[in-house]
Parts: sequence; structure tokens; C-alpha cells
Amino acid sequence: MTVDAKNNPEDDYICPHCNQPLIHCNTPPFHVGDGLGWGAETFYICLNDDCSLFVRGWDYIETQYGHVGSYRYMRITGSKEGTPMFVGSPDAFTGCIIDSESQQEDDERFKQEKAAVKALDTCVGERNLAPILHLLLDEASVLGARERACDLLIEMNDLGVIDPIRNHTFRNTSIEQRVNMAITKILHASHKKECPFCLEIIKAHAVVCKHCGRELKAIPT
Repeated sequence: MTVDAKNNPEDDYICPHCNQPLIHCNTPPFHVGDGLGWGAETFYICLNDDCSLFVRGWDYIETQYGHVGSYRYMRITGSKEGTPMFVGSPDAFTGCIIDSESQQEDDERFKQEKAAVKALDTCVGERNLAPILHLLLDEASVLGARERACDLLIEMNDLGVIDPIRNHTFRNTSIEQRVNMAITKILHASHKKECPFCLEIIKAHAVVCKHCGRELKAIPT
């Protein structure tokens, strides 16, 4: 297999047996060795078919164990040490390679998420809605940060959050419920409500929506 260095964003992920860059891959759903799990979502593996470890491994396994297979060098992402890993065929793990463009997009998304999480510490004082909305609308952001963003919605008490949130489809029902509760509190504090027909924001005691003209029931005092 031809080694594509673009799939290896880490300069020190090098195979010690052939000095070729390791390839960034997703871990399979189970650990082929002991069934205890990988401990990481990705790993790096040498997919160079000319690697000495891989070339010599076929004869070694057949002689020692009477099986067909070989070894490829691998390192779990974040680990400083690698290890030979048994493979049953030359194609093993080639279907797990992470697309370099997708990886770059994910890396950029993570950087933006990290910046948004950091900005939560000062966003209320600065009246900055951007980090809150970024975390709420990014379904891949960590749950704890999104929950904190929900809580900060109430402190911000800004009606400007409602439209972008209403135009978003939440996959996490827990976050969606917390956001809806926050919006309810924001509307109440601002003496506003959403028209049940057009969802535009109007006065809490309005009996006719100024946007769609439909008749409403006023909120009782």
C-alpha cells in the first residue's frame, strides 16, 4: 500500500521498522486482542507493505503458531509508545483510514469549539452571544459545554438567541429541553411571548399577533 503522509498530521508518528509515517485510522468497534476496548477513538498504524515488520511477520507467525497472518506497527493516539499488532490479511485496517480533508475539517471544528468553551467565562460580561450559540448549534460539541451554554442563556437574557435556536434541529433531546426552558424564562423576563402560529415574538399580553394577524389569548395577570 502507498503511504500517504497527508493522513498523518503528527510528525512523530513514524514506524521504527521502516521509517515511514503511520496512517491515522479510526479504531474498530472492538479490540481484536483482548476485547477490553481501545481506550481511544483513533490510532496510527503502519500500512507500508514493504515494512520489515510486516514482511517478516508472515513467516514468523506461520512457523510459531501455524496460522496465516503478520504484524503491523501501531500507536494509540496520544500514546508515546507503539506495539506490533496482529493482522490476518494485507487489507486489514485499510478501510479504517481517516480521510485527510474530513480530518482537517474536524480539527478546525474542534479548535472553534475549544475557543467557544474558553469564551464562556467572559461572554455574559461582554454581552457576547457568539460562543453560546456556537456550542448550542454544534451537535458535535461536548455535552458539558453545551449544558453550560444553556444555563448562560438565562443570564444573557437576550431575545436575539431565539431565532437561530428555533431554526436548529437538536439531536440531543436533553439539550433541546434545557434550551426551551431557557427561552421560556427569557421571554417571561422580557414580558414577551411567541405567537403560536407564526412564532414571531410579541408582547405577552397581545391578543392579536402584529405579524400574522391571528387572534390570541392574552397571558393572564
